[in-house]
Amino acid sequence: MRIVLLGAPGSGKGTQAHRLAERSGIPQISTGDLLRAAVTRGSGLGLAAKEAMEGGRLVDDALVLGMIRERLAEPDARAGFILDGFPRNLVQAAELDGLLGELKQPLDAVVQFEVDREELMRRISGRRTCADCGRVFNVLTSPPPSGAAAICPKTGAAHRLVQRADDNEATVAERLRVYEEKTRPLIAFYQSRGLLRVIDAAGEVDAVTQRLARALGLAARAGRNRRARPAVRRAVRAKAAARVVKGRRAATRGAARRKPAGKKPPPRRAPKTRRGAAPKRGGTRRRGRR
Repeated sequence: MRIVLLGAPGSGKGTQAHRLAERSGIPQISTGDLLRAAVTRGSGLGLAAKEAMEGGRLVDDALVLGMIRERLAEPDARAGFILDGFPRNLVQAAELDGLLGELKQPLDAVVQFEVDREELMRRISGRRTCADCGRVFNVLTSPPPSGAAAICPKTGAAHRLVQRADDNEATVAERLRVYEEKTRPLIAFYQSRGLLRVIDAAGEVDAVTQRLARALGLAARAGRNRRARPAVRRAVRAKAAARVVKGRRAATRGAARRKPAGKKPPPRRAPKTRRGAAPKRGGTRRRGRR
């Protein structure tokens, strides 16, 4: 399963991509995570990306595509992947098409997350990111869970939540403007290819997860599997019953062919002959007494 998740900043792509990755066992590939990792390493690529991200601008297409190419070449992406936040413009979409064509891994679906602007602003203001593993939470809609899920997989301790520099109100407004100008045209691009599915991404996180599953056909497959199990059990029971009936019929037919049991007939005795009489069959005549 090879999927692209589209939507404005704050539409919940990251949260749903994480859930989908856990459910399907394929990796979530977020360009934001890839870029932030480069920033953390302090490479030249990371420094260039940092300047663009903090200004609310899109990172250079060639730079992002190179990172995506490297990530898709890793072993865990061979069975499929979830692209979260890429492509972000028509040039990137065309380049991604070419790359996936080379890899012989065409997309299966593109899902557009629709949320109104006011809700986007509210969500982004409550968004927090783990400084160590990069997982995104939201203090308003999807706070960090308790128990084992509250542990950062990289540190083994609780998630260190921080508010990203590009989640302030001014930067968010600029990011939404760029989204409308550069990214929204991708809806028509993928619709023309028959790949687009649109879901309402407002409301409770679990409800959005269910809508996403239905859009991808995952809920229907699970339902068919659940319905198939009782059907299989009924078929097995029916076959077993048929074998029993068949065995009984065979036994009845065999009994009918056999003669009823009774007493054994007495052994046949040789017929008595008079003394001096010749036997009926062969032999010599015995002489009588004189």
